[in-house]
Amino acid sequence: MLSSAFRLPDHLSPKADPALIAADEEHFAAVARTLEESVAELTARLDAERRAPGGTGRQAMDRDAEIHRLTARLRTLRRFGLDLCLGRMVPEDGSAPVYVGRLGLTDSTGHRLLVDWRSPAAEPFFGATHARPMGLASRRRYRWTDGRISDYWDEVFAPDAFAGHAALDDQSAFVASLGANRSERMRDVLGTIQADQDAIIRAGSRGTLVVDGGPGTGKTVVALHRSAYLLYADPRLAHRRGGVLFVGPSRPYLGYVADVLPSLGEEGVQTCVLRDLVPEGATAGAETDPEVARLKASAELVRAVETAVRFYEEPPAEPLTVSTPWCDLRLTAADWAVAFGTPGPGAVHNEARDQVWEELLTLLMEKYDGEEAAPELVRKALGQDRELLAAFDRAWPLLDPADLVGDLWSVPAYLRLCAPWLSRDEVRLLQRAEARAWTVSDLPILDVARQRLGDPEASRRRRRREAAAAAERAGMDQVIDALLADETLADADADSEGALVMLHGQDLRNSLAGPEASTDAAPDRLAGPFAHIVVDEAQELTDAEWQMLLVRCPSRSFTVVGDRAQARHGFTESWRERLERVGLDRVALASLTVNYRTPEEVMAEAEPVIRAVLPDANVPVSVRSGGLPVVRGRVADLEPVLDGWLAAHADGTACVIGAPRFRGRPRVRSLTPELSKGLEFDLVVLVEPEAFGAGVAGAVDRYVAMTRATQELVVLTG
Repeated sequence: MLSSAFRLPDHLSPKADPALIAADEEHFAAVARTLEESVAELTARLDAERRAPGGTGRQAMDRDAEIHRLTARLRTLRRFGLDLCLGRMVPEDGSAPVYVGRLGLTDSTGHRLLVDWRSPAAEPFFGATHARPMGLASRRRYRWTDGRISDYWDEVFAPDAFAGHAALDDQSAFVASLGANRSERMRDVLGTIQADQDAIIRAGSRGTLVVDGGPGTGKTVVALHRSAYLLYADPRLAHRRGGVLFVGPSRPYLGYVADVLPSLGEEGVQTCVLRDLVPEGATAGAETDPEVARLKASAELVRAVETAVRFYEEPPAEPLTVSTPWCDLRLTAADWAVAFGTPGPGAVHNEARDQVWEELLTLLMEKYDGEEAAPELVRKALGQDRELLAAFDRAWPLLDPADLVGDLWSVPAYLRLCAPWLSRDEVRLLQRAEARAWTVSDLPILDVARQRLGDPEASRRRRRREAAAAAERAGMDQVIDALLADETLADADADSEGALVMLHGQDLRNSLAGPEASTDAAPDRLAGPFAHIVVDEAQELTDAEWQMLLVRCPSRSFTVVGDRAQARHGFTESWRERLERVGLDRVALASLTVNYRTPEEVMAEAEPVIRAVLPDANVPVSVRSGGLPVVRGRVADLEPVLDGWLAAHADGTACVIGAPRFRGRPRVRSLTPELSKGLEFDLVVLVEPEAFGAGVAGAVDRYVAMTRATQELVVLTG
């Protein structure tokens, strides 16, 4: 156990005064003891759960959920130790200080040592201000380095609470953290979340909450922490009720924020980019034709998939006579219509196929009134009739989503039928030689086709599973019948407990056959439905892409995070207008207006860039000066600039934006403006920014790239 939780540098020796930290030391000693006990207890419970029988059904699910919960908590406790603690609050009523942690922690006597940061009791730690102290006399925040406190700051809200505090600057903890060097992963900022951010994090989950903010306002911080908060605070969003899906703009972004949710004690949030929602997304290329991209961005074209599927659900208009060895049965056009109407509108096409088929056989059997053969034999013969099977396959075929969408782009008449509002020129423009040369613009259409059609292999797998189970039961029946027929065994059983008599029971026979082995495909963890979806950089989503998310969240409970000024293709309407058009209602707006990341020197250069094309852009105000002017130079200076910066800075990260031939190196990345969204770097080097393009898209790319810098910006041209 550590002798002290504090390791303050020499220049902060006044803060090491026992009068200031003795109470903390005593509290941390209790935390350390309880952590050790908790780790031992959790380890034992986890071992016991893993040794316990797996069970089946709900029992197995409950066991897996408990193992996951114990593992996640144990991992968090082992990862952090004492630095689970973020800080403390001193109530103005003179009661004992309240310590706030990443997780709640209670000792063996029931005394609460740490309150979970997401609990209502912890809200004043983040939300208190001088204008609204929320019942606090003071607040202390800790800075941890390698498991020890390397600094702390006190904020005082009550006039009589000044005595005995070492740091009374209410912004010192936060501002000091802003200039810290960045790494390849988003740094931990939980302890310095500001009141405006915390209010949004803790907002309710009903309806759609838009978090609108410019660069550096902490939108991503809010989005991630809100994901963890909602799972903790809102029982309607628990994992068994769907959980939370977090959608980011790019793979580099997800890699950058990968540590944040686990550090908050939450490992149950599913994260993805839009590409991940459909298998074709892994290899889809960019849509190079802007007009094609515009057409496919429409939700109207997504809805054309319904017509495309209904084309394959039309009942035959001609009657069909089905012959069996015993009789002929006539299937009329009305019978076809009744059977095809059985699943109801919008049913999953491939899954409904079996239902339609069974209804057809039932309708035919209702017309059989003969005694030539048992009904089950007649039904079996009908089910094997080649002419009936062929007619059914033509009228309601198994469909592959990729084939269906590929036909839209390769059969003009089919596209005109499904999307009659398209002009002939637009239909021709959407056709392509390689029907399956998927682009990102195809993904929403592929997704809705997959949702509507279902898995074409599901029916085959189900039939194989049922056939295997039937064969196993038949084999077991033969064994049991042989045992029952054995007179020697029967005589012996009569003198004992009568076990053989029990074999006559069907339930026991089914039990002996064992559970049916599942041959289903692995479940799609991104298929939904989810109870809540958080979308970052949402200003980039097209109407069609929004449909991919709406179908996965029937409750329409969303957190939409973005900045209209950073939309590459323009965003002239309001958030409410955009979201109501795509199908979201109950839209509320929360704004972030303070730039905590970008120095004012950089923002002074970036603001005119975006104002030139978007005069009403929400450009946030920087809270700090970096002390370094924006540097301009020539492209030939790139390597010397990087070499000099790396030599002068042992820590931190840099990014070169706009030089596709430049290959990254340790601590230096090379990205396009689009892939840099949501990221931040100590040094940003822009190479030929005017080459990013003209109009709104080019200006947005330059603005986004410039505002990735947390300390220095270098612009190279010529």
